[in-house]
Amino acid sequence: MKKLKVGDKVKVIQGKDRGKVGTIKTILHKKEKIVIDGINTKIKHVKPSRSEEAGKIITFDAPINWSNVLICDENGETSRVGFEIRENKKVRIYKKTNNIIS
Repeated sequence: MKKLKVGDKVKVIQGKDRGKVGTIKTILHKKEKIVIDGINTKIKHVKPSRSEEAGKIITFDAPINWSNVLICDENGETSRVGFEIRENKKVRIYKKTNNIIS
């Protein structure tokens, strides 16, 4: 999906983090999922690999499906993403306002 890019500001519209806003860190194209900074945080307990090591508790941001987010504009209003050809160039636009996504 070329509509979302790394660094875009998005708002979650479904799931336990509904209503939260964050920026995209990673896009997993084959799984159709995205990782958003500070959203869908999980905790993982890791056992020690050697006897002299201690176990750890790791927190990380788990991926969510990209259909569960909408892109936010400068005012914080959410919208879907569309494409238009302007001045012989294909650009991403907000569907609600027809403004170009920077």
